[in-house]
Amino acid sequence: MRTYYLVSTIVLFFQFSCIEKQPQQKTVETKPNVIIVITDDQGYGDLGHTGNPIIKTSAIDKFSSESVNLTNYHVGTTCAPTRAGLMTGRNCNRNGVWHTIMGASMLNDGEVTLANVFDKNGYKTAMFGKWHLGDNHPFLPHDRGFQETFYHGGGGVGQTPDYWNNDYFDDTYFRNGTPEKRTGYCTDIWFEEAIKFIENKKDGPFFCYLSLNAPHGPFNVPEEYYNKYKDENNLTETQKRFYGMISNVDDNFSRLLKRLETLGIAENTIVIFTTDNGTARGYITDKETGSIKGYNAGMRGTKGSEYDGGHRVPLIIRWPKGGLTGGKALNGLTAHVDLLPTLVKLTGQQFSPLKTMDGTDISDYLLGIKEAPKRQLVTDTQRVPWPIKGKNSCVMDGDWRLVNGTELYNISEDPGQKNNVAKKYPQKLIAMNTFYTNWWEDVIKETKYSVIKLGTTTMRDVITCHDAHTTDYYPPWNQAMIRQGKPMMPAKFSVDFTRSGKYTFYLRRWPAESGLALGAEINDAIPATPFMNGRQNGQSMKFTKAHLQIANQQKEVTVDNNASSAILEMNVEKGQTELLAYFDMENGQQCNAFYIDVAFIE
Repeated sequence: MRTYYLVSTIVLFFQFSCIEKQPQQKTVETKPNVIIVITDDQGYGDLGHTGNPIIKTSAIDKFSSESVNLTNYHVGTTCAPTRAGLMTGRNCNRNGVWHTIMGASMLNDGEVTLANVFDKNGYKTAMFGKWHLGDNHPFLPHDRGFQETFYHGGGGVGQTPDYWNNDYFDDTYFRNGTPEKRTGYCTDIWFEEAIKFIENKKDGPFFCYLSLNAPHGPFNVPEEYYNKYKDENNLTETQKRFYGMISNVDDNFSRLLKRLETLGIAENTIVIFTTDNGTARGYITDKETGSIKGYNAGMRGTKGSEYDGGHRVPLIIRWPKGGLTGGKALNGLTAHVDLLPTLVKLTGQQFSPLKTMDGTDISDYLLGIKEAPKRQLVTDTQRVPWPIKGKNSCVMDGDWRLVNGTELYNISEDPGQKNNVAKKYPQKLIAMNTFYTNWWEDVIKETKYSVIKLGTTTMRDVITCHDAHTTDYYPPWNQAMIRQGKPMMPAKFSVDFTRSGKYTFYLRRWPAESGLALGAEINDAIPATPFMNGRQNGQSMKFTKAHLQIANQQKEVTVDNNASSAILEMNVEKGQTELLAYFDMENGQQCNAFYIDVAFIE
C-alpha cells in the first residue's frame, strides 16, 4: 500500500507539472460583423412580404422570414435627415441636417457617427453609395470614421455636387474623394464594391454601410428590370421603372447574402435591411385616369408626409449567432436613432455619448428579453432655411400619433389615420403637446448650420450652389437644372478658412471636369427611352462681371465668356465667415456661381 501511494503521488506530481507547463488557452469571443443596407425612397409597402401584390422582392421577403422585423419603426420623412439620425442616434434638427439642400444637409462637425464608434473599437469600416451628409470637408464620409469609401455626390446620382453627366450607367464616382470611372449600373457597382470589401475583411470584424440611391429618381433602370413590369396595367410608366429598380436591389441583396454564406461568415454577421422614408412612387395618383396606382400598406401619406406613410418603414435584422432569427414581428415603437446605441450593445463596444441622444438601446427588445422602451419620439418635415417649431410634425407614443399639434390618431384602431380623436382624448392631446414643446426647446438650443472648411488640403475645394443658404427659393440642386441655365439669386455660404493667406477662387457656370467655357452652349441631348430619362441640351448664359465677397472684402473682375472660369485672388484671414460669389449677366440679371473652386496659394 505504501508503494501504491508513493507511485500515485509521483504520477500526480508529474501530471500537474505538465499541466502547469502547458500554455493557457484564452477564449476569444469574435465580435460580429455589421452590414446595413438602406435604400432610398422605398416605402413600407414596396415589398412583397408587407402585402404588395405586384412587386418582385423574393430575396428580401425570404430574408424577412429568417430575421426579426420591426413593424412600428420610424425614420425621417426625407433621405438626408434619416441618414443623419441613423449615423448619430440624434434627431436631425439637432445635428444640422433638417433639409436635403440649402446648406442644411451637412452633418455638423463634432457629431460622433456610427462609423467613428466602430473605427475606435477596432472595426474595419466602409461605406458605398449615397452619403448625402456633406460634399466638403469636414463632412465627407472619409472624414467621419469610414476608412474606405466609394460614393456619388449630393443626394443622388446626377445631382449638382455629383460628377458631371452621371446618369446611373457607366459613371464616375469618388473613392475617398478621388474621381474613378466605372462601367455598369450604379446599384450593381455599390454591391460589387461592398462584396469586395467584405471578402477582403472577412476575418473581421467589419462594418459595411451600403447606402443606396435607388430607387430615388431619376428613375433610370436596366431594361431587363423595366421589362419585369412593362406589361403590368396597374402601374404607371414611372412605377414600372421604380419597381424595376427595387427588384434590381433585391437581386443584388440576394447576391450579398449568398456571398456571406460562401465565405462562412453569415452566422456571425448582423445584417440590416431598411429604407429611409415613405415611398416616392410606389403609391401615386395616375395623372391620366385619376385612379390610385400601387400599394401603401393602408397608410396615409408618402415621402415627405408627417403621417405614417411618410416615415414608417421596414427594418429587418438578422444575426443567427446572436439569436435574431425566426421571422418574428415586433410592433413596439422604434426608430432609426436607436441603431447606434443598439449596435454598440449587440457588438460589445464602448460608447459614452457627450450629447443628448434621441435614440435608445433596444437590443433586449430585439432579443426578447424586455418589452419595447416606453418613450415618445418626434419626426418632422422641415425643408426650410431654419427649423420651425411644429412644422409638419408628428409625435409618437406607442400607437398614438399627434400630427401638427392638433390631430390625434391611434393607429392600432385607425391605421389609415382618418379619424381625428383629439376631442375624445383631450388629456392625451395635452400630454403629447407638452412633451413636444419641452423636446423642441431642448433641440433648438443645439440647432446650427454646418460650416464648410476651406484650405485644409493642397487640393482645390469645390463648393456648389446645392449648399448655398437660399431663403425662399431652392437652388439648382441637380444637373438638369444646371443645364436649364436659369439665373439663381446670389446666396451666401457658411465657410471657415483654416489658414490665413492668399486664396484663388474660380467662379464657374459649368463644373471643372466638363471642360466647358463660361458662355458655352451644350448640344449633347439624349432621347428618353421607356426605361431611362433623356438628357437635355445645356443652355448658354452670358456674363459681364464676376463678384466675390468675403467678410468685409469685395472684389470683381471682367468676365471672358470663352474662359472656363472667372478667377479672383484674395488675402483672407483665418476663421469662420460668409462667402458670396456671383455674376452680372449681359441681360442685367445677377446669378450665383453654380460651382466655386477654392485653392490655398500661400
